[in-house]
Amino acid sequence: MSDTTIKLDVWLPEVCHIAYEAGQLISKYYHQLEDVDIEHKADGSPVTEADHAADDFICKALSKLTPNIPLVTEESVGKIPFEDRQAWSTYWLVDPLDGTKEFIAKTDEYSVNIALIHDHKPVLGVVYGTELGNLYFAYQSLDAAVNNRVGKIEGLVPSSINLELEWQLMLHDAKPISVAKIPIQHNGEGEAFKVAVSRRHGGALQRFMGQLGHSTTVKMGSALKTCLVAEGQADVYPRFGPTSLWDTAAAQCILEVAGGGVLNAAGHPLEYIQTESLLNPFFIAVSDTDYPWPKFPEIF
Repeated sequence: MSDTTIKLDVWLPEVCHIAYEAGQLISKYYHQLEDVDIEHKADGSPVTEADHAADDFICKALSKLTPNIPLVTEESVGKIPFEDRQAWSTYWLVDPLDGTKEFIAKTDEYSVNIALIHDHKPVLGVVYGTELGNLYFAYQSLDAAVNNRVGKIEGLVPSSINLELEWQLMLHDAKPISVAKIPIQHNGEGEAFKVAVSRRHGGALQRFMGQLGHSTTVKMGSALKTCLVAEGQADVYPRFGPTSLWDTAAAQCILEVAGGGVLNAAGHPLEYIQTESLLNPFFIAVSDTDYPWPKFPEIF
């Protein structure tokens, strides 16, 4: 991993800039007066012209940044045979528009997710919540940080005097984030657990929360739920529904660097092993990997 580690600090400002520009591109579609074109994939999930535009932009930008590192994105994975990608040890894993349903519903809770995977682990992650103005980033040698100013910066265009320097200074000024301490409860009473949830969840989550004890919910879309755990705004995010590797990788890196983790039903961190489906098992994103969290199924 030595060569990769040396370059992570060089790549991070560039990847943040790529995520930012992709987010601004998506935002133009989000705020346009006419409705965006919506298609449906074989599994019934929606995909919009904004997804495709962001995917094309990110693919070209990452290929230029690191021409020798392959990439997998949600919108282009079908073009890469499993036989070609199964042996990759290092690759970019991208969800160009995470939370397409939130994008369509105009909740402001979509994100751009970019991760670098090395030896089945996410070693660099960037999550940009464009409409909320939050840019989360981390790599495995750097403290996790969030910059709440990015969405409000004006005039970041290629004609800037020194765009690279602007991004380096911006990231330097970002505030470190870390997970919260586990609430203290006795016989189900005391400080409530803060549980990050989507706006669409089922009975498995209710059963988990019933076992957890006194709790309240924090509603959020996309990978931003995991980032809420990373910055101490939530204690746990249980996900008992289908997700793919690109949904979790970037935010997992950020949460791990912030002191937490993303665990499967056996209590182990999610791994990023190339499979034909690229599907995750059920998981929980947690502030404390040693806490005895309620049991949950691996998958239904």
